[in-house]
Amino acid sequence: MRGNKPSADAGAPDSPAALATHRAIEAVWRIEAASVIAGVARLVRDVGLAEELAQDALVAALERWPASGVPDNPGAWLMTTAKNRARDRLRLDALHSRKHEQIGHELQALEADVEPDFVDALDAARQDDIGDDLLRLIFTACHPLLSTEARVALTLRLLGGLSTAEIARAFLASESTIAQRIVRAKRSLSAARVPFEVPGPGERAARLASVLEVIYLIFNEGYSATSGENWTRPALCDEALRLGRILAQLALGDSEAHGLVALMELQASRLAARADAQGRPVLLMDQDRARWDLLLIRRGLAALARAESLGGALGPYALQAALAACHARARRAEDTDWPRIVALYDALVQAMPSPVAELNRAVAVGMAFGPQAALDLVDALEAEGALANYHWLPSVRGDLLAKLGRHAEAREAFERAAGMTRNARERELLLARAAQMRDGGPA
Repeated sequence: MRGNKPSADAGAPDSPAALATHRAIEAVWRIEAASVIAGVARLVRDVGLAEELAQDALVAALERWPASGVPDNPGAWLMTTAKNRARDRLRLDALHSRKHEQIGHELQALEADVEPDFVDALDAARQDDIGDDLLRLIFTACHPLLSTEARVALTLRLLGGLSTAEIARAFLASESTIAQRIVRAKRSLSAARVPFEVPGPGERAARLASVLEVIYLIFNEGYSATSGENWTRPALCDEALRLGRILAQLALGDSEAHGLVALMELQASRLAARADAQGRPVLLMDQDRARWDLLLIRRGLAALARAESLGGALGPYALQAALAACHARARRAEDTDWPRIVALYDALVQAMPSPVAELNRAVAVGMAFGPQAALDLVDALEAEGALANYHWLPSVRGDLLAKLGRHAEAREAFERAAGMTRNARERELLLARAAQMRDGGPA
């Protein structure tokens, strides 16, 4: 096996070369973790055990690579090492189990799958079945048997390659809480004997909806953090985009998979413009559109075109992507096609009835037909009570009241919204708007 030769001091744990190797291992693991776990899970049929064996391979890399150098094909090295661990584990189980015939068949399959040469192993790992393995892993990690929180944590762990500490930081939870969620999720999958497979045609649509939901939840937490000091967490958006792109490549014929990627690409294109130099939120209509990422916009529009080309009625994610595309195509805020946005929201509410979608539609109605028309819709939503704990409702109401010159009512609405949000940056923005109303409105 060829590899990058280490320097003379590579063996010292704190040497620059050793630290560089550890950073390389972290990067390789982030890229290859899902493939390695998926490949091993196909053999052992248990995602918890597969992750354990993959982690063993990672430990071996941490022990050996600082001295020997990073191999030419690090992903293949990890895959082969993990599968060797799986072979040893199956042999050990064979000594303590009466199911010798079944395990013997598994060992034969494993022996045929493990290649002694790491370059050959890399080629084997990149055969078509690795895509099937990844798809199996995605559907397993996002199984509806698990709670939403457990699905999110397990997906980031198995498919994102994130450590428990990284997931905890991202969601402002304790490491013990996240660790317990992951452990319980793996135990639940094992206890329920959830098969490591892509669901059949009858179940696939419902299961795919669960997968898409998890990926978009991860993205949304990065795009608009629900709590904490930061308005956005771009690293979570990056992870969701990576997972979404993988899924779209594996589910080429599914318009909603492409619709979700389009939506995330288009929304992510605005991330750099969503906060000012001090980290304070900048709302959509006030953003510097020169800071929008044109590459992400092009990628988003291309993904939307793929979703539309697959035919049939557009689903909720593709419709939301079409909405985002209206903003992306407008070079100036005043160029936005608000009547089309209202029409798209009409279609979205039909496809996915939701009070949040109704609230967003009301905002579009206000931009297209005036604040009073929108305020009537918002007041009706408030009376229904479904959004009683949703801080954006009083925020939208405050904005509409301000446009109508009803500053005292607007101030009260902004203050109520500020008291409901758990995000410090949002609270600052809403209190600042309330203060403007106290002074008679914006200058």
